[in-house]
Amino acid sequence: MPLSPDHIRIAVETYLARHPHERTQLGALLDALDHPTDNTSRSAFTGRVTCGAIVVDPLGRVLHVRHLASGKVRVPGGRTEPSDESLADGALRKLHEETGIPPQAVTPWPGHETVPFHIDVHPGEGGLGRQHLYLRFLFRLSAKAEVPVVSEEEGIGRIEWRPADAVAFPFLREKLLKLPARTEPATANASALIYNDCGEYLLHLRDYFPGRIWEPGMWSLLGGGREPQDATPEDTVRRELAEEAGLDIADLTPFGTEYASDDAGTSVHIAIYAGRWNGDPSELHLTEGVMLAWFAPGDLHRLRIAPTTSDLVRRHAAGHPAGASGTASLSGPASCEERRPAAPRGTVPNIVGVHLYLERSDGTVLLGLRHPDSAFAPSTWHVLAGHCEQESAVTCLIREAREEAGLRIERRNVELVHVIHHVDKARDRPRMSLFFRARAWSGEPELREPDKCTEWRFWDPSALPDNLVSYTRVAIAKIQNGELYSETGWPA
Repeated sequence: MPLSPDHIRIAVETYLARHPHERTQLGALLDALDHPTDNTSRSAFTGRVTCGAIVVDPLGRVLHVRHLASGKVRVPGGRTEPSDESLADGALRKLHEETGIPPQAVTPWPGHETVPFHIDVHPGEGGLGRQHLYLRFLFRLSAKAEVPVVSEEEGIGRIEWRPADAVAFPFLREKLLKLPARTEPATANASALIYNDCGEYLLHLRDYFPGRIWEPGMWSLLGGGREPQDATPEDTVRRELAEEAGLDIADLTPFGTEYASDDAGTSVHIAIYAGRWNGDPSELHLTEGVMLAWFAPGDLHRLRIAPTTSDLVRRHAAGHPAGASGTASLSGPASCEERRPAAPRGTVPNIVGVHLYLERSDGTVLLGLRHPDSAFAPSTWHVLAGHCEQESAVTCLIREAREEAGLRIERRNVELVHVIHHVDKARDRPRMSLFFRARAWSGEPELREPDKCTEWRFWDPSALPDNLVSYTRVAIAKIQNGELYSETGWPA
């Protein structure tokens, strides 16, 4: 099918994020896509899109083609076709047609996997509605491949390789001369944006090891850092998929580049590769992290996920609607609904409880001995806890700490360290217990509610009392081990 106007808009907006000074020139184009009229219909506009391939060889020379009829010299390019899966694919198709260079002989320039290197607009007949959009993508020729350069298209007279300072167009020449001599960073990461035919994306819940791993306790893409044996970012992402989850995705295509900052503030370059897979994550052997799961783009707001990852998923989803793939899903059209487990009959509200994990500098943890007349766990040790009322979980924690023990905690010093989903006994209401660490606090524990708690004491996690609430014991062990989530009491 033809590329959607949304696909064009994403490319233009991503480009303008890097070249904001060009927004005046391209603003009318975005207006035309957002507010179509009779002569600027969204469907008609896509027919006036041209994609070009700027190819740089290992010597730094830029590929040009000379047309027989006009004698003009330009970079390879032409109109998009319904068979093009992306704008960059259209550029590669025209490169092959005009020069004989196959797509596998070139790789996207790092940082320009899906972002055009240059965009311009040429007015045609009839004003704004007849504008022609030119998007040029930057590639480099593989040093390993011996490429026969033979045109398959009539009208191409000669192939030329020109040094960057002799590129035919001034605007391209200026940008190419500004490219750094080193085209890839010494270290780089690569991640996989894996999607299925139901329009869902495979996300990885990372271990909660602050300061030791990237994005601790967050949902992210599978991937990791380049190692010496990886010749390309694609080698990196394929190795990481195999090592982390035993995954082998047949078709991985460059989708984009993300730049993130590590804890030291250093910019990290992440090459993103997209691939389709219709398997069951629960059957994968996960060697790192907590779990893998499918999520629809509309569910991302519920997750603890980096904004850049969320944006990548939504950008990809805009150009790849569910069911639009040319390859049917593995189990047939109905499989998307069939494979989702049905919810148990009837909705059962879950009780949400907040729990304070207060650890002193010597490693001991605060526990309170519950009153003998307590309805829950009488004469049993438990962390400071309470039920959420009409308030946020963190607000509840701060309130309970002040009311029960006279401790003052500021919101900025609170972090989630464990979630345990549990039922205490058959037919009990299920509970979602949130454990928060207070990195700093003021005050010493006091018996503010002696009808609920008769004693506060700090305990060594390796020598906890025998009469300790069972799920609290599980949670403390998981927190000590850096694990973010657990379940107890549910039938196997």
